[in-house]
Amino acid sequence: MSESSTANHRPVASAGRSPAVRLIAISKRFGAVQANREVNLTIEPGTVHGLVGENGAGKSTLMAILYGYYHADSGQIEVNGRPVQIHNSHQAIDLGIGMVHQHFMLVDTLTCLDNIMLGAEGGFFLAPSKAKVRAKLEALMQESGLHVHLDAKVGDLPVGELQRLEILKALYRGAKVLILDEPTAVLTPQETLQLFETLRRLKEKSGTTILLITHKLKEVMSLCDTVTVMRAGQVIHTTAIGDTSPEALAEAMVGRKVNLGRKAGAKPSGEQIRLRATGLNLRAANGVETLKDVSLALHAGEIVGVAGVSGNGQTELLELLSGMLAPQSGLLSLGSQQFDAAAGPWLTPGLARELKLAHVPEDRHACAMVMNFPAWETAALGYQAQAAYRRGPGGLSMNHAEMRAQTAQMQERFDVRPRDVNLGSSKFSGGNQQKLVLAREIGQAPTVLLVGQPTRGVDIGAIEFIHKQLRDLRDAGCAVLLVSSELDEILALADRVIVMNSGRITGELGIEDCDEKKLGLLMASQHESAEAGGQAA
Repeated sequence: MSESSTANHRPVASAGRSPAVRLIAISKRFGAVQANREVNLTIEPGTVHGLVGENGAGKSTLMAILYGYYHADSGQIEVNGRPVQIHNSHQAIDLGIGMVHQHFMLVDTLTCLDNIMLGAEGGFFLAPSKAKVRAKLEALMQESGLHVHLDAKVGDLPVGELQRLEILKALYRGAKVLILDEPTAVLTPQETLQLFETLRRLKEKSGTTILLITHKLKEVMSLCDTVTVMRAGQVIHTTAIGDTSPEALAEAMVGRKVNLGRKAGAKPSGEQIRLRATGLNLRAANGVETLKDVSLALHAGEIVGVAGVSGNGQTELLELLSGMLAPQSGLLSLGSQQFDAAAGPWLTPGLARELKLAHVPEDRHACAMVMNFPAWETAALGYQAQAAYRRGPGGLSMNHAEMRAQTAQMQERFDVRPRDVNLGSSKFSGGNQQKLVLAREIGQAPTVLLVGQPTRGVDIGAIEFIHKQLRDLRDAGCAVLLVSSELDEILALADRVIVMNSGRITGELGIEDCDEKKLGLLMASQHESAEAGGQAA
């Protein structure tokens, strides 16, 4: 894929129709960072237009300018062929532009109906307004296929329904151009398929124009009509989807060839077991069994992948093995320690770290970071009691200077951008937040690493980097347990795969016996071969 300058790249509009959106020479700077540089982008009406690039390439900033969150330093926006000024999201909505953010903008304690009405109540007397809104929404749901339970409390809903609610809210407010920022980052494969069917229906039935920001190139190839690649704040290339490939897009995104295929390491000897769990049973507070008689073993020098549709016990397994949860019954061996849920206290996160077990949780924001901490505090989180970070008599004080120095080394080794140890954790992009958490955990030279969704919401260059770190750790003798909703990732990294369904291990396969079809059958508990009933040795 050849590069083309932003000045020369202006897709031709459909005959007789103005572009739905046209951005002309948009530039935006934040201090020393040039987020967007002379960006030209044309979005044809009634199409799905993908916007891809590494974390920090300027995609989200550009869309935030279109939605009125930021104001460009220079440049022009046209909507339906008319020059417009967009200073806030209200103006964007009035122009028919809606945006669904990666982290949903919903109030958990309100119902779906109340969330849709919030800020657009339409009158002093709420009851008549609610009746009108409900009638309009029911018609809109029927037309779009976006069905939600209007009277359900948002905090009780699964993430797929929250996604539909956000889209429905934008459509209710008149969106004809819909911006979706990483819409599948927290969806299951099934929810992703449902979302894509909805988006195709919106495009074909209603003529909705969709702007899709994503890191997942398979999704771009499946859904989009056109794709634009951004790098370092500039448009590098725009092409019809039929004229490109995932490999060409990946190369354009990072400026070099990217290899996300399988790279086998040394065959694990199987002699040294780093962690063994037997008969784990876990019941949630509501009485639902989330883990049922789960047994597994992790050997030195191997990556064990856990495949399964999200919500089938993988999260609870990681939290139990890391000491965040305690089971009702089961045994665990880690290092020299034995834990019996029926006979004594279970493993704790602090003890797990002492026993050289590191954990990268699935939800980095909720479980791995404090978002208002500076980077150096996040990089020390959980390890602040170790000797290197203490000073003074008896080590009573924390050595902040050493924490900052260690964080600077982590940022350099793991290519965390920007290289600023004092920058707030929330200010880093998702990929750089993930690299910072991985740097913290891998930097402790663990003998066991539990890692959940290591590349969720991460760009393709960072995915390649993270995969290399996990392989290097395995090759150094660590046992890695990898939970991922991406089968491609499991097939690229794992030496052995176990599959979970409804809290049980439904099968185990050596990587040489794995393919997507076999794993899919096991994920649905339909495999009838000898492996289907197998447990990890």
